[in-house]
Order: sequence, then C-alpha cells, then structure tokens
Amino acid sequence: MFRRTMHPLLKFALDLGPLLVFFIGNSYFGIFPATAMFMVAVTLSLAITYAIAKRISPMPIVTGVVVLVFGGLTLLLNDELFIKLKPTIVNTIFASVLLAGVLTERLYIKILFDNAFHLPDDAWKTLTYRWIGFFVFLAILNEVIWRNFSTDFWVGFKLWGVVPISMAFGIAQMPFILKNQIKQPDDETPKTV
Repeated sequence: MFRRTMHPLLKFALDLGPLLVFFIGNSYFGIFPATAMFMVAVTLSLAITYAIAKRISPMPIVTGVVVLVFGGLTLLLNDELFIKLKPTIVNTIFASVLLAGVLTERLYIKILFDNAFHLPDDAWKTLTYRWIGFFVFLAILNEVIWRNFSTDFWVGFKLWGVVPISMAFGIAQMPFILKNQIKQPDDETPKTV
C-alpha cells in the first residue's frame, strides 16, 4: 500500500483541531456538549489522517480510543470526571508502554520516529527515558490542574498550557537528536501532501 507523508502544517492542524473544538465548545456550550464535539472532532481527524496518509500512528489511535471511551462515559453518566481523567490515563499509558518497551528491549519511540531521525540505540533509549518522564509529568500536571482549578481553567490549560509545554519539550530534544543523528545516504523522500 502506498503511504504518503502529510505536510507538517496539516498534521499539526489535525492534531490540534479537536482540542481547539473542545475549547471553543466549552466556552460557548459547556463541558458536556464540548465533550461530544471533541469526540466527533477526534474521529474526523483520525479519518482525514487515514484518508490522506493511508495509516495512523499508534499514539493518535490510543488517544482517540480513550477520548471515545471516557467521553462516552462523561456523557452517559453526566459526570465530567471521566473526560478530566482522560489526559492522565493517556499519558500514563504512553509512559507505561515506553517503559515496558525499554524493559523488553523494544524501543517503541524508535519505531515511531525512525523515518524522521536515525539515531543509535543508546540515544533512542535516552530519548525514551526523557519521554517517559515527560508523560509522567503531564499525567501529574493534569491531576493537579483538574483537582485544584475550575473546569473552564482546566479546558483552557489543555490548549494554552499543555500544547506549548509539549512543543517546548519536543524542541528541547532537538539538540540531543541532532548531536546523535546518524548520517544517511540520500534516498527517496516520501511525497508530502
């Protein structure tokens, strides 16, 4: 099957779009309609991603499933607790899977990013530990925010706090990645859509 690489701006829009829908929906309609809108937006984002790239990475799939399950519980039980727990659960799953991979000598982060970066296994392991720590940090941060602040603050923080923190963390990894990058011979660059 032919796979295409999405343009980075389109990928960013598809990743950020559902969160923006959630934020706007909460601002105008409240947490429960926003949760339903979020579920629809995540489903559409995954469908568009698959239609364009002919594949979906594991991380968005896990996030999408947890959004649908916990969003569904939020709506079914009329309890916002479930949607507030979603980021904690997603980040804990990601940290746990990466840790299990290290313990079983499977560097899952290498599988996810090997097309973008070519690093030696010890660098992939270091990067994996950094991401494990970051996912644990995000899980704890989510717990602190939703337990101590209003729902509106929590929703806003997901967009205006977590997104910039995540981008800053990713950018902060670039010097390490570039320092450890293995030079590859020029090969065919995938078509960007």
